[in-house]
Amino acid sequence: MIRVTKQAANYSSLTRPLQATTTRDTTFNQKAHDGCGQVHKVPVGNRARQMLEDGKPRLTRLSVDGPIECFLDSFQLLNSPLFNKGSAFTQEERAAFNLDALLPPQVNTLDEQVERAYKQLCYLKTPLAKNDFMTSMRVQNKVLFFALVSRHIRELVPIIYTPTEGDAIAAYSHRFRRPEGIFLDITEPDSVERRVSVYGSDKDVDYIVVTDSEGILGIGDQGIGGIRIAISKLALMTLCAGIHPGRVMPVCLDVGTNNKKLARDELYMGNRFSRVRGKQYDDFVDKFIKAIKKRFPNAVLHFEDFGVTNARRLLDTYRGELPCFNDDIQGTGAVVMASLLAALKHTHRELKDTVVLVHGAGSAGLGIADQIVNHMVTRGLTLEEARSKIYLMDRRGLITTDISEYTSPQQQVYEKNGDDWADVNTTSLLEVVSRVKPTCLVGCSTQAGAFNKSIVQEMHKYNKRPIIFPLSNPTRLHEAVPEDLLHWTNYDALVATGSPFPPVDGYRISENNNCFSFPGIGLGAVLSRANVITNTMISAAVDQLADLSPLEEGNSKPGLLPPLEVIQDTSSKVATAVILQALKEGTARIEEEDMPDQPGTKVQVPRDFDKCLKWVTNQMWKPIYRPMVKVEHDPEIHSHQY
Repeated sequence: MIRVTKQAANYSSLTRPLQATTTRDTTFNQKAHDGCGQVHKVPVGNRARQMLEDGKPRLTRLSVDGPIECFLDSFQLLNSPLFNKGSAFTQEERAAFNLDALLPPQVNTLDEQVERAYKQLCYLKTPLAKNDFMTSMRVQNKVLFFALVSRHIRELVPIIYTPTEGDAIAAYSHRFRRPEGIFLDITEPDSVERRVSVYGSDKDVDYIVVTDSEGILGIGDQGIGGIRIAISKLALMTLCAGIHPGRVMPVCLDVGTNNKKLARDELYMGNRFSRVRGKQYDDFVDKFIKAIKKRFPNAVLHFEDFGVTNARRLLDTYRGELPCFNDDIQGTGAVVMASLLAALKHTHRELKDTVVLVHGAGSAGLGIADQIVNHMVTRGLTLEEARSKIYLMDRRGLITTDISEYTSPQQQVYEKNGDDWADVNTTSLLEVVSRVKPTCLVGCSTQAGAFNKSIVQEMHKYNKRPIIFPLSNPTRLHEAVPEDLLHWTNYDALVATGSPFPPVDGYRISENNNCFSFPGIGLGAVLSRANVITNTMISAAVDQLADLSPLEEGNSKPGLLPPLEVIQDTSSKVATAVILQALKEGTARIEEEDMPDQPGTKVQVPRDFDKCLKWVTNQMWKPIYRPMVKVEHDPEIHSHQY
């Protein structure tokens, strides 16, 4: 039964219609009811009423056709970034939600708001000032924020993410305005479960990004400021993969900081003692894992920017317990592997014959190495054969048995026999390149200019089409710039970078940005309700991303990866591949759930790729304003975040 007030029935919209979208929303369970046991909803405007009357059955708990349910009004509504439409509230909505006195009389469309916001943004002169503007918009109006970024994506992703976000993180305590996310304090370990409960229950959260801030974006330990890397990663999850912005949780584990400049800063807002290590740290992380497993048992956990000593160890410890992955290890590895596959296919070479030299053997470098090995094994090589084709260098030089006392167990699986390298200066990248003759040279070293002209031309002597990936962030730490790499190799090099660069003489420079991998992997894990994220699921994502390369036979100018402008399409296809693999190997739980409007009827996921892709896209949030239905708040139904 739909109750429509006489006042609401007489309203007519004065704004241009916007097409509704199937989204994950703030409503997930039709249990709110009036005294007669019926759902009590007051549609605001003709379109909302028509949508309720048409009411398509929902296919999953995360899909909603129709208007958005809202239980706020007046100042509360305007102060809610999830519900706020600002000047785009219709006349019907202004009256129904007691907003007419709080807004100017003109009703704007979303397009008009985006145009106004973009003009304001263009007045600002520095990237950091623009980052501040976008942060302010994000905490005021999520739809407008994501609409603006999506329409100017190439210009604004570097503002809301790397490289500008690194500067914002470093200055977090000085630029602090409004808190976002969850802060967990290692000095109060028993408060972890209570603190995470602030974000509600399982119905409220699909995706969690957690960091301990030790290895932020190539700039190292940033203490409490690391909360912003979690926030920006989640913004990319929404922008690139359509994860609902009200169903995510950024978390910062404040375990102290070894950044002396921060600790001595009188404005620093985090714990000022040195980073806690060992058992106390592990117990704290374990309390966090247990808390989210209890409170959000179906959420995907994304580890972000943990230090070398903890990143892989935590992933190995917990990846079998819950659906989790480490973006710096697996996400970076996946996108680099996809670029490598695309380059090999373009130049008619086989993965099994590929030799890779990774300069920088931290979490990212090891993740890339592991992903390449994993793919080589799926293509028929043994584990030993695959590892023999990977060479790692760190600040002490090539990883060999001669320096085993200084290397980690994860690095040691790639070490070479020191006796075989006795006649080579293994600390010289030039000499190592001359000996290895790599097919692909990967930079994760944060050593600006490490890939100099001599090294690149030495590589080119043995490799007609060298594949070179300078990936270190931010841009000032890149091992080389694309213009030099192409000029030094007579445009034979196939280049992808870790930050955005402009085209070089018509050659588009693909960005080996994790945003091409982790959003699709995360979305696939969320929609499939995977209980773990396996290597084969990530490999499925890699293969799909490589297949989407725009390279053409005999033409290297289009770039190795799809352009950023089609990132949602890319992510939806990557997610589809992940879901189908999860279903194939039995890690998906989605088909154990009932359809929301048909109790007893289980959700069915199409096995055909194109049909499954449609199923995926119908659950991706999009930044549009939807008609509204006025309801009373029920904590068992509606989102905890508003």
